[in-house]
Amino acid sequence: MPLILLVFLFAADAAAQDTISIDKALRKVTSRDPVKATMLAASFPGLGQIYNRKYWKVPVVYAGFGGVGYAVWYNTTWYNKYIKAYQDFTDLVPETDSYLKLIRNIKPEDYDPVLHPETANVSTAAWIKDQMMRQIDYFRKYRDLSYLGIAAWYLVTILDANVDASLFDYDIGESLALKISPVQIPFGTFAGTGVNMTLIISF
Repeated sequence: MPLILLVFLFAADAAAQDTISIDKALRKVTSRDPVKATMLAASFPGLGQIYNRKYWKVPVVYAGFGGVGYAVWYNTTWYNKYIKAYQDFTDLVPETDSYLKLIRNIKPEDYDPVLHPETANVSTAAWIKDQMMRQIDYFRKYRDLSYLGIAAWYLVTILDANVDASLFDYDIGESLALKISPVQIPFGTFAGTGVNMTLIISF
């Protein structure tokens, strides 16, 4: 009898240990480490989202980088064009005329003192220079902001991975319930059903 009891105790203990091991494995599967998710997202964009099993967010991550990357390319391209055009416009070399492609609705005869010194208007030429400088400042500003946008989006993807990992096994139960129902209200000495609504919130 004691032997049978001992075997039973060992079997129960082994079953309990197996249950604990299974529980631990299930908790590991249904939870994510926020630190690991953050490190993965910081090491390479999208890895944190993959670790959190939010695969649909990976295209969003790269679409965001693609958008701000395009903004950097666009503003840098136009910034370089206007820098080159300003340099060509202010030098005295007739062959450097890249500005002609950027200046529209005004004839070169009216503003270009190098190609058309006889007809060029000095005030118009000064206005053209001023407009070029404005465009240079504009595209330089938004180029720099686009670079900041890359850094900001990178931080957003890291933060998103951290939050998703922290809330991975968050249980959203039905502890808050809302119910609307008609109620019977008295009218003087008589009781009847009136038009009324009751808001019942339970926690």
